[in-house]
Amino acid sequence: MKKVSFAEFGGPDVLRLTDAEEPHAGPGRIRIAVRAAGVNPVDWRIREGQVLGAHPVELPAGVGLDAAGVVDEVGEGVEGIEVGDHVFGEGSSTYAEFAVLSAWARMPEGLTYEEAAGYPSVVETALRIVREAGVRPGQTLLVSGASGGVGSAVLQIARDRGITVIGTAGAANQEYLRSLGALATTYGEGWAERVRQLGRVDAALDLAGSGVIRELVELTGDPGKVVSIADLDAPKLGVRFSGVAGSVPDALAEAAALIARGRLHIPVEKSYTLAEAAAAHIDSQAGHTRGRRVIVV
Repeated sequence: MKKVSFAEFGGPDVLRLTDAEEPHAGPGRIRIAVRAAGVNPVDWRIREGQVLGAHPVELPAGVGLDAAGVVDEVGEGVEGIEVGDHVFGEGSSTYAEFAVLSAWARMPEGLTYEEAAGYPSVVETALRIVREAGVRPGQTLLVSGASGGVGSAVLQIARDRGITVIGTAGAANQEYLRSLGALATTYGEGWAERVRQLGRVDAALDLAGSGVIRELVELTGDPGKVVSIADLDAPKLGVRFSGVAGSVPDALAEAAALIARGRLHIPVEKSYTLAEAAAAHIDSQAGHTRGRRVIVV
């Protein structure tokens, strides 16, 4: 089968499309014929060799955590899923023609594979950090870097829970944030004052790692009310860095329910082939994403 992998840590140029042995579903796992794989910032952070305890790497390594496709192997002990079912979920080395998933759910009706592949890690992360920020219905959550996949999910999950959201993003994505129910403003010089003019901030999330932790702490008045998924130095300022996933099956079930109720939709901004994985990483690292990027197999 075809698979994207890397034999050394480095830039996008270390990615190679190679011929590899097919993986197989062990106990408690399923294998899918991959139709699409989600492109996440964690993918290129792992490729660069950043220290991410939740994702230990042994070289050579595959790339990708999220995928959607058709079940073609069911491991021992797995119940409620059959060969031929259409699923989305999380596993390993998902930039490939076949991948093994450790967590999954049936795809909600009406979703394409490309759309479904963009949800698993994104929604798990969004649900986790909203919980860790401790924000409650009636309060206001500030989201720095709000237009990407996690930000798009956070805005919609918060709205569904009765939380007001202020989102920062580039000028081109202001209307997009408003379409998701957020109060929107641009980042850049003077951004913190623009946020203050929009209202009080009870908690804040740093999704972009753009060096805004000090301002987020000032706006909330409490480092314990700030959570980052992108700035590894955040703990130096007393801010939680959230990098270890919670229950992915629970997150997938909640995502499916929100999608079915029409309360969650994350658009696919751009699709790439397996051979274009390096370009997908370059674009992901550049930021300014609106929604998700996916690999189509």
